[in-house]
Amino acid sequence: MLNRSTVLVGVVAAFVLGAFAATTFGASPAPAVRDPLAAYDNPVGAKGKTLGLMKVTIPAGTQLGLHRHPGTQVAYVARGVLTYTVRSGSVSVMHGPAGMQTLVRKISSGQTGRISAGDWLVEQPTTIHRAGNNSKTPVVVYLATLFPIGAPPAIPVQ
Repeated sequence: MLNRSTVLVGVVAAFVLGAFAATTFGASPAPAVRDPLAAYDNPVGAKGKTLGLMKVTIPAGTQLGLHRHPGTQVAYVARGVLTYTVRSGSVSVMHGPAGMQTLVRKISSGQTGRISAGDWLVEQPTTIHRAGNNSKTPVVVYLATLFPIGAPPAIPVQ
């Protein structure tokens, strides 16, 4: 069920990420496009949070600036290859369905890795990272998020 604050969060999220991608790297051919698919405020066990689902399309050559997220996020690469750099923290890149996943690689602070279609990872609020599409075709990522209600999808980091 979408309420007015959930719709507003989706609109703000689309604006913030688009502006963030476009202004952080002016040479990017086009900003990433966030399509809010579903959101629910105050799910059982997570009062004060929004549980969300979003599709993000990252055009060829687009680079997202250094950032972190205000809550926990699961990112599933559905199409293409995402280049992912960790500045602080680490992520484990997994492949396969939840419960039967296998570890593909760990990307630690100071490292960059390629995340292929079918791979996924969990980002914590303390993970500072950047991502980009270094290929000639779009990258599509699905995001499941658990963020504080009204929080932006990404917080730029210097």
